[in-house]
Amino acid sequence: MARRPYAPSTVGSRKVSLAKLDTDGASHVRKEAGLEELATWGAEFAELGNLLTYAGQHALLVVLQGRDASGKDGAIRKILEFSNIQNAYVAPFKVPSEEERAHDFLWRAHRVVPARGHIALYNRSHYEDVIAARVHKLVPETVWRGRYAHINAFERLLVDSDVIVVKFYLHVSRDEEVERLYAREKDPLTAWKLNPNDWRELPLWDEVTAAYEDAINKCATAEAPWYLVPADKKWFRNLAIMQRLVLELRPYRTLWLQTLKEMGQHTLKEIRALRAKAEVKRP
Repeated sequence: MARRPYAPSTVGSRKVSLAKLDTDGASHVRKEAGLEELATWGAEFAELGNLLTYAGQHALLVVLQGRDASGKDGAIRKILEFSNIQNAYVAPFKVPSEEERAHDFLWRAHRVVPARGHIALYNRSHYEDVIAARVHKLVPETVWRGRYAHINAFERLLVDSDVIVVKFYLHVSRDEEVERLYAREKDPLTAWKLNPNDWRELPLWDEVTAAYEDAINKCATAEAPWYLVPADKKWFRNLAIMQRLVLELRPYRTLWLQTLKEMGQHTLKEIRALRAKAEVKRP
């Protein structure tokens, strides 16, 4: 096991400058060892995810944000690989529909918040309304600036309602993003990802960077911090995310096990009473 987290966090105590942060992150770990670690962390995440489901006391919300080709889809596939498909689901945040535009900007996020016992993976999220909406000038500046406070209040509400909120920013370099966009054109299996808008976004690199820095700096709280994931290497990105998810869930293990023990004792007592009433004896 790694002795320190691979994904550094930010909770507002310092200002994040993305240009100064490493996008590789894997200089101190070999790929082979990293993949072995990933399997170990993944197995523990699977166990903790099942405890979360069976105890039914908390939910897990995983927010994945990042530039085009930063690896959100790949990260989600890896998380689902270690998840129970009966309690985990993906909520994609694409261009708002007509119905979504008719509501407040947090409506579409709140309607897919996970219930207790469930895991939700947001592929992009409510943060698009302070990133895409800002960069493309979809709303006035006074509007998107006011949304930071709404987002913080929304996430505080979720945490107060027993939702474990884990937010990841997948930090990819410009060269790696361009390389991945070119790779999509060569592989017929990734042709469905081709989107002219990805190339329209590249000249807006600095504007997108500024939008993300503000979103991270203004919406990193003790209850819902941001975790910054170096994402140039896909295997390291997956390792960092899986490790952090386990570290977030571990503190609840004892509580969930105790809850399940009490549930089992209560149910067994009821079963024994029913057997006694029916005078059922073991053959």
